[in-house]
Amino acid sequence: MSFIDLRGHQIWHQEWSKRKTEPLLLLHGGLSSTQSFAPKILPSVKRTHHSYGYDRSAHGRTKIRKGFYHFNFQRDEAIAYIEDVIKGPTHIIGHSDGGIIGLMVAIARPDLVKSLVAIGANYHYDCGLNLQTFNGQVDEMEKDKFAKQSGQPRELLVEITAKAHKVWASEPKMSKTQLKKIKCSTLILAGDDEPFSTEHTASLYEAIPSAQLAILPGTSHAVLKEKPKLVKQILKDFYRNPGLPLTLSPNRRLKQSLGASSNS
Repeated sequence: MSFIDLRGHQIWHQEWSKRKTEPLLLLHGGLSSTQSFAPKILPSVKRTHHSYGYDRSAHGRTKIRKGFYHFNFQRDEAIAYIEDVIKGPTHIIGHSDGGIIGLMVAIARPDLVKSLVAIGANYHYDCGLNLQTFNGQVDEMEKDKFAKQSGQPRELLVEITAKAHKVWASEPKMSKTQLKKIKCSTLILAGDDEPFSTEHTASLYEAIPSAQLAILPGTSHAVLKEKPKLVKQILKDFYRNPGLPLTLSPNRRLKQSLGASSNS
């Protein structure tokens, strides 16, 4: 783990399992960090992937910079990291804001995304979003942790949190037409009690032609903590065969299945 220069800005990043395996980019959630996200995912992929993770601008150990919280900025930062650090197409797993960024990268640069797992992600801010659980209040312990981790003034966390909530109320703004452009194998994974509607999750799944859907019962936006064994099972199954699922009774994937059968 170390700081690296990413096109003029110092960002903190880490790699795991540098064996000759498939690259995988881990994209943490908003107001989170790689350090808190990666341990929830690595057990599922440590044997199969060379994983990368970085703290986005104004997150974790990476310092603030102009424009840091807008999703287009974060998308471009992810693209820069893939191009300069991973240096080629990669699998992506993102949670919450990280899932949103993964979707945006897959739309903007399909050549850089081998597969995508979006966990607890919405594609549009108009999704029945309820941030009551995430009330934007920052306690003194959180400020202390932020200052120690990032080396920035502790009160800056209040500004960052307020900016995040402002952006969440007006972004992202992906359309179903844009989502339809995502051609890579995609898994949409969510709790059944997310801060946005289940209908929104279903419409995200329906909009992506090659997507699979997993809604985990009895879970919330903290699905990675609440059902870690089930998440691990689903992720391992997805990567075991990330291509087009050939089911016994296809409906949504009928045309794709017929095409795959004729080519076999």
